[in-house]
Amino acid sequence: MSGLLEKYVKGLLLLECKPELWKTDHSGSYSHPNMKNQPLAEVFGFPTANVSRQAERYRKLKLCPYNNKVPNCTKDKANDPLGVCSIFHGEEAVITCPVRFRQDWIIAEDAAGFFFDEGTSWTSLTEVRLKDKHGQSAGNIDVVLVAYDDRGRVVDFGSLEVQAVYISGNVRKPFEYYMEDRKTRKEMDWSKLADYYPRADFLSSSRKRLVPQLLYKGSILHGWKKKQAVAMQDRFYDTLPDLPEVDPEEAEIAWFLYKLQSGSNRFDLTLSRTVYTKFWPALNTITTPDAGDIEDFVEVLQQKLDEKRNGNPPDAPLITDIPLHG
Repeated sequence: MSGLLEKYVKGLLLLECKPELWKTDHSGSYSHPNMKNQPLAEVFGFPTANVSRQAERYRKLKLCPYNNKVPNCTKDKANDPLGVCSIFHGEEAVITCPVRFRQDWIIAEDAAGFFFDEGTSWTSLTEVRLKDKHGQSAGNIDVVLVAYDDRGRVVDFGSLEVQAVYISGNVRKPFEYYMEDRKTRKEMDWSKLADYYPRADFLSSSRKRLVPQLLYKGSILHGWKKKQAVAMQDRFYDTLPDLPEVDPEEAEIAWFLYKLQSGSNRFDLTLSRTVYTKFWPALNTITTPDAGDIEDFVEVLQQKLDEKRNGNPPDAPLITDIPLHG
């Protein structure tokens, strides 16, 4: 046995004997010295280093432990689900599946505390279609919390949007590789095995999902003077510009920011903090970029102009450069 392989096998045996090695540090971050380039944090609800009988049962049956609409995971493909709940961003697990936020329905309980008075009877409804004045769909609301009276009639409601993080790169390939031999590959160094290493794409997550959700669905709900809540990870929120905060009593949106904190054999969704804002000031702040130095842009223009004047072809041909055939 080569020295490198022997060291690798010893590491696996040590991890099996001492599961505390893959527990959290005091900050709540999931850390293990040999997990540096393992991109997958959770697969079918359990940390990739957890190959216990319970974890393996969920993976074998492709189950979702986080209140999916059916018992099985349905992410990407129902018959061949991509069972990745979260990936590593440094040493922190970042949620990439919105269903993962449904653990114990903590997000609904937290949002209800913002929407309704204490003692109100309420329940949650998922994937509720919202239409505008003209009957056009504005999309589905992830979760609507409904307050009702003793006769079961709706007396109030609030919307809860769940914001997971998009992935850049390819996550299916490391997922399939891990699933083929989980006990051996739970500490795999994927950076040495493939290109397109999967990474958390916070920028696309805000521009392609968060902003459109607030703009379309959020504007309708704001027009109805209904409170809104957003559940997202604190690490994702920290990539946004600083939003102007208000007191909870004045808030129109509550941003519930969670983290994944490692327990004895799995991650637990934990509320990190809550940010309260008005609707339009928050949306305007997110959608208004800070202007950079105009001189930097002029420099780019000058470089392109110089290339054109020196005879170098531009990035795209002009219409006058295309020969016409008649």
